[in-house]
Amino acid sequence: MTYVMDLGDVDRSDIAGAGGKAVGLGGLIRAGLPVPPGVVLTTAAYADFTAGNNLGAAIQELAALPPDASPQEYEHASALIRTLFRKGSMPAAIQAELESAYERLGGGDTAVSVRSSATAEDLASASFAGQQESYLNIRGLDALAKAVINCWASLWTARAMAYRAREGVLPGQVRLAVVIQQMVEAEAAGVMFTANPANGRRDQTVISAAWGLGEAVVSGQVTTDDLTVDAHTGTVLTRQTADKEVMTVLTEDGTAEEKVAEDRRRAPVLDDAAAAELAAHGQRIADHFGAPQDIEWARADGTFFLLQSRPITALPEPAADVPTEWPVPYPKGLYFRASIVEQMPEPLTPLFADLVDGSVSRSLSALMNQALGPGSLREGDVRFPTVNGYAYYYYRTWPMLRMTGRTVPAMGALFGGKAHMGVAGWRDYSHPRYERIIKDWSAKPPTELSGEELLAGVRALLDAGTVYYTAVQSIIPMADMSELSFRACYKAVRREGDPPAQEFLLGFDSEPIRAEKSLYDLAGWARSDPSLVKALLERPTPELAECLRTGSAPEGVEDVLWQEWRFTFQEHLDLYGHAVYNLDFATPVPADNPSAQLETVKFYLRGQGTDPHERQRLLTERREALTREVASRLGPRRRALFLRVLKWAQETAPVREDALADVGLAWPLLRRILRELGRRLVRSGVIAAPDDVFWLRFQELQSAVEFGLADVEPGVALAGASRPVRAAAVEERRILWRGQAKAEAPQMLPQKAWMEKAFGSMMPAGSQRQSGDVIKGAGASSGRVTAPARVLRGPEDFSLMQPGEVLVARMTTPAWTPLFAMASAVVTDVGGPLSHSSIVAREYGIPAVLGTGVATQRLAGGQKVSVDGDAGTVTIVV
Repeated sequence: MTYVMDLGDVDRSDIAGAGGKAVGLGGLIRAGLPVPPGVVLTTAAYADFTAGNNLGAAIQELAALPPDASPQEYEHASALIRTLFRKGSMPAAIQAELESAYERLGGGDTAVSVRSSATAEDLASASFAGQQESYLNIRGLDALAKAVINCWASLWTARAMAYRAREGVLPGQVRLAVVIQQMVEAEAAGVMFTANPANGRRDQTVISAAWGLGEAVVSGQVTTDDLTVDAHTGTVLTRQTADKEVMTVLTEDGTAEEKVAEDRRRAPVLDDAAAAELAAHGQRIADHFGAPQDIEWARADGTFFLLQSRPITALPEPAADVPTEWPVPYPKGLYFRASIVEQMPEPLTPLFADLVDGSVSRSLSALMNQALGPGSLREGDVRFPTVNGYAYYYYRTWPMLRMTGRTVPAMGALFGGKAHMGVAGWRDYSHPRYERIIKDWSAKPPTELSGEELLAGVRALLDAGTVYYTAVQSIIPMADMSELSFRACYKAVRREGDPPAQEFLLGFDSEPIRAEKSLYDLAGWARSDPSLVKALLERPTPELAECLRTGSAPEGVEDVLWQEWRFTFQEHLDLYGHAVYNLDFATPVPADNPSAQLETVKFYLRGQGTDPHERQRLLTERREALTREVASRLGPRRRALFLRVLKWAQETAPVREDALADVGLAWPLLRRILRELGRRLVRSGVIAAPDDVFWLRFQELQSAVEFGLADVEPGVALAGASRPVRAAAVEERRILWRGQAKAEAPQMLPQKAWMEKAFGSMMPAGSQRQSGDVIKGAGASSGRVTAPARVLRGPEDFSLMQPGEVLVARMTTPAWTPLFAMASAVVTDVGGPLSHSSIVAREYGIPAVLGTGVATQRLAGGQKVSVDGDAGTVTIVV
């Protein structure tokens, strides 16, 4: 049997015998990159050593630890296994090939390195880096054989066994090959990442460098210079030169630490030219393997050598730097993140930002001029710009003061039922008008419309949505006033021991509650057939969503049964699938991706949560009993006033929820139209994927449509382009957006102390300058809970939510309601005691602290927190 392979002969097909490290080095050699000469002792040698010394059964028995084994148990098992290896003897056949290989590398007392190359190592999914041991400056055949055996034994270190257990790799699934290479007597060494691990940028190479050997760099034992290099130009973008006090060097007995000479301690290890040369090697390696790489390198006599290359695992998507300055586009005005902006918690995508600015400005100006009188707002008095991608209301200073002075006519319009104003205006005019526009644009499938018609549909539907939302803004203050009026009235008659005012406002139907009941009923429908229950609970949610889309029944479910349940589920989406998680139309709605709704059905099928029908019935009974009890002890006049104010609050609050839930009524059709435009622009070579249409600027989209690129025949594309013409711009905008999304946008601009003092209490989020273990917000639903936090950015994170966790989000809309059934408490950055989040939290009887301003920045998933809905605090439990 052949136990040894030259590294240059190893390719990907040899992974089982040569291990990940050897495969990586073989690839570097074939790519013509500088790699020290070496061989790999294959896993067959490991297998024959363990078999020849009868170690296999003992290893498996000792290594078969339960998943929850303690560190001490791992240490004990490791010590016993490694003793077995040390007592073993090298089989003669392996010894002979090892001797021959050593002679090829120089023989005699040639210094070599001995490193592990495990079959579950250096993979794209898990690197297993540093789990086995390396041996440097090995000289002589006897020392080499001993180092090989020790390297084999290091497969069973406590840390390696625990790591594999966490990754789900069983003891019987791993073997170890050993890479043996000529030692590089490095004057400098380090690590290079061909993509920036901090921000995911694939066009940035990050280098760590130190004097001496690289082992101490890899293990973190010495300080390093850190450089960021432009991967394409070789330009050094950033440089941090460390005070390098010690370095690792070769000695007669192996390696040792010694002090760095004084004149080299603060000197850069690599100048700009050397850094560019090394980064160029890195780019060639990444191109060769087709993925970003984590590379170990060394430099001797001015020449670079590459010692290892493996895929970078868990690399984030590329992102720009997080913005720290907030420059405003228009002077002499005030900027606020309130009202409609609350439903835009993230930076806007370019197309939505371009379209919504003028749309919101037009609809708001029209409403204000109707409510406050003609000329109250003039051209440019109000805008809807973005700052670092985040939407803001902008008001010129004097027009804002002028509007404030016209509050009385505004109140008259609010209660007068004018078109678009108040409950009557919403019910009789705004909502029917919105539905009519959607119906008109639904009359013809998007595939049958021209590019010009599709673009006109986009503008018409978005304008209809912003006009509708502007009308809803007249309902919100009415709902707030009605609840505040009732609270004041109730306070005047409340006795000690009486329940809080909120209990008189619970148990009413609204669209979010009806959507929840519908999902509960869908789960009940599914329980009629065990095969359907089994498929829904056992199949991954993305697979079920695809089955709903295509109509293909999951395995084990009869097609007729699936079609019936699918039809019922589609009825749910037709009624409630337009609820938006985020007003930016780039974010899918449930009608596009019902994964969150399927997760809720699974939640109910597992017997978790409560029956919403029964919960509503009990809340209604308690509300009516409380009303009778309080009314019975009041005199006629006070009773009449109490009941009249209570009725106002009870009638208005559900209307607000219904109105808010339908803001996205046009969004499913709007998204279908935009994605149809996207598909056509993919066909003509403008963008790479249909969803890239959301990342175009409006002028780019309009020009493409006017140029006829949304109407070309299949197979016809722009000539002369090696890739879609806007692909690079789209990717750069995504990168910029990801960096912006990590920022915490100020609630008001410019950031002045007087603005916070004057308007801070009116903003939907609290101070962003909180520190310490207690986060303050507004107590919006009573109760106290201590549980792990779950920070969710949007629907893409919903599958992470576990029953009993504290839901932490920037904000919630009616589309988030299914998660409230799973949550033990709710915490948001934005919102207040009269917001949607508070109303739904009260219905579910869970505590809520809203408007913290910083919760999503300060809390991490799995972190234990105590939520006090009465005090309005969230305490991090240390």
